[in-house]
Amino acid sequence: MALSRRSLLLSSAAAGVAGAATTWPLAASAAPYRGPLQADPFTLGVASGDPEPDGFVLWTRLAPTPLADDGLGGMPSRVVPVAWELAADERFRMIVRRGVTAARPESAHAVHVELHHLLPGREYFYRFRAERYVSPVGRTRTAPPLWATGGTLAMSFASCSQYEHGYFTAYRHLAADEPDLILHLGDYQYEYQAGVYTIPGGNPRDHAGPETVTLANYRQRHAQYKTDADLQAAHAVAPWAVVFDDHEIENNWADEVPEAPDPNFPARRAAAFQAYYENMPLRRTSIPRGLDMQLYRRLRWGRLATFHMLDTRQYRDDQACGDGYKDCPAASDPARSITGEQQEKWLLDGFRRSSARWDVLGQQVFFGQRDNNSGPQVVTSMDSWDGYAASRDRITRGWVDAGVRNPVVLTGDVHAHWADELKLDYADPASRTVGTELVCSSITSTGNGTDVASGQHPWAAWNPHLRFYNNQRGYVRTRITPGSLTADFRVVPFVTTPGAPVHTRATFVIEDRVAGLQQTADNPTPSALRTASDLGAETVRQETERP
Repeated sequence: MALSRRSLLLSSAAAGVAGAATTWPLAASAAPYRGPLQADPFTLGVASGDPEPDGFVLWTRLAPTPLADDGLGGMPSRVVPVAWELAADERFRMIVRRGVTAARPESAHAVHVELHHLLPGREYFYRFRAERYVSPVGRTRTAPPLWATGGTLAMSFASCSQYEHGYFTAYRHLAADEPDLILHLGDYQYEYQAGVYTIPGGNPRDHAGPETVTLANYRQRHAQYKTDADLQAAHAVAPWAVVFDDHEIENNWADEVPEAPDPNFPARRAAAFQAYYENMPLRRTSIPRGLDMQLYRRLRWGRLATFHMLDTRQYRDDQACGDGYKDCPAASDPARSITGEQQEKWLLDGFRRSSARWDVLGQQVFFGQRDNNSGPQVVTSMDSWDGYAASRDRITRGWVDAGVRNPVVLTGDVHAHWADELKLDYADPASRTVGTELVCSSITSTGNGTDVASGQHPWAAWNPHLRFYNNQRGYVRTRITPGSLTADFRVVPFVTTPGAPVHTRATFVIEDRVAGLQQTADNPTPSALRTASDLGAETVRQETERP
């Protein structure tokens, strides 16, 4: 029986080989390489990213010993030629393009192949070869033509995968859905040394190496995450669009201000940026230049959707009032920004120029207001958009004034599923809804979590725009058409042991030209559930710990 596409891709990613593909020839232009590789260098899998109508980026990194302390993956300090092939079918009978590129030691033998002049709206398959070793097969696709208005986009988004806190089972289920596009909204990896950031009952897995500070540390940490077969399967199944949040460097950093005083933070930030680029399927426009990395960008899926991928860390002002949950007057200071002036102008210009049916902001931290105080004080997180309320107001008014047809904000960071409606005036519950926010839970961060039978957070009693909450791990699966955006909040009941099943906890629909959420399904697990009121102080504590 022929393998299905899903089983082919998942088995290829898990096994690290491409079956009969080991016989395909190395392109004639490959330079000879002295000193043959002694072990499979494709231990980190393959990936693709940033699809455009005529191309995308293909990625791999050679690392036969991925957890080597020097961060170089056991590779020799010489250039290694890597051949690549792109095909229209998963069996590679119809080769579309092939070539050879150089994996260089100064880039930790990472490979970025940026392809152009392909057909729009097409599925492709790719693989790499280094000497006698062949990579797993990856599946990717180009975006539709810029003028295309119809069709359906299957897009999933995820965030917050703390390796120590559990198994990446949710990534495996995400891959099994076979989406067209995956967004990762930050905290792809965490910086802590083993034993520092622990969950009740102890961490089921440990980080290798010390807290990430140097380039070698960050390279090793990225490699450890990439060795996970479930994460490899998610990378291999579809193109990704990625943005970092805080833990790719350290918790709650803001521009050049670290969490705690650190004279070496500029060097740490530069090292983290370099390792992030080396290990992600990003275009050459995102190559770091010292302390700077161009990460905010737009991806267009025809005229169906435009994805505005934001960077809310690199240009922000320091958190007001010492960070944390505060009733802080400085949070409303119009001079303060979470995006920086240049990125804000770029985003507002994008709203004015947009002709997309759906304008989607892919970004990191909670956008809508979350007041954790039932009294007259407004106590909110200084690390989220609440800590930059004037900045949020300018962005929100920007899409309203530009007449953006369907604004949707996608968010990670907070380790729980949320769905909320966005307002110009959160002090007036009856004010008009002008947009929608969908927040994905973590893949593993903070451990197993707890189901909430009511689907309501206690804070929703005085924040009525907060429509849904669930504290289990998982991701969000969406289906975008010209007439609606449907979001399935997917959850797994546990992550501290492998093999958890997945189910849809709730489904919401956003209809074209109708700002707001319509819930169509609520599917609690059959096991005993705790209500939102039972969560009490435990829930509030989880919401204020390391996001």
